[in-house]
Amino acid sequence: MDLFTLDKQRFANAKECILKLSGLLSSLSALVFEIVIASCQCWRLWEFDDNVVDFVSFGLWEVYFPQEFNVSGTVVKMLVHTPINSTWTFTPEFQYVQTLIMWAVLMKPVVLIFGAIAIKISCMRDPFVELQIYCYKVSAFTLCISGLFTLVSVSWNHFADHYGQTTLEFPPDFPVKKEALIEKHYTAVFPVGVLTTTMSLFGVIFFLSEIISLKLQSQVKAQRACIVADQEA
Repeated sequence: MDLFTLDKQRFANAKECILKLSGLLSSLSALVFEIVIASCQCWRLWEFDDNVVDFVSFGLWEVYFPQEFNVSGTVVKMLVHTPINSTWTFTPEFQYVQTLIMWAVLMKPVVLIFGAIAIKISCMRDPFVELQIYCYKVSAFTLCISGLFTLVSVSWNHFADHYGQTTLEFPPDFPVKKEALIEKHYTAVFPVGVLTTTMSLFGVIFFLSEIISLKLQSQVKAQRACIVADQEA
């Protein structure tokens, strides 16, 4: 019977530990996906009817395209990349997308820091519950805003690219003209962005569940303290 009680206690402790780490792990996963999205080379993928450049891939800060070069009599196709600078004319929504993604990436470490502090406090012999709740609140709020930024950025880019009229203009020395555009292809940025937002949502739910659990524990402790005080009186 004692062994069964001990195993049950260990299982409860392991379950509680997993729940505490779930929010942090979800936030970490969201950060990894966020970095992947920010560094992705295919935010937009355009196909052109051109003999020199047939595809152009747009990242957030660079443009990539395969181009053929004659090297010692041999035709070699290489991936060329050029930075997006002042010579490019981009729509305002593309600049907003850049800003939103950068904020989403920068906010994720804040979530991880406050989440780790909350877990560290819970491991203390006499944890400061109010500070722990505050850390979870900051993590949940920041992660919620970050996930919203991600969803807005990928959605805005997707719908503006495929269903809006872009005012993007290539620089004069670019090897292909926009008039040769024949098709805009779908990329993995939108589904990965939705997945990232989902991971952020899971993290928010885990943080909120920890807040509720801590508040319930505080109420139970307060009630027990009142009962003990009444009995001693």
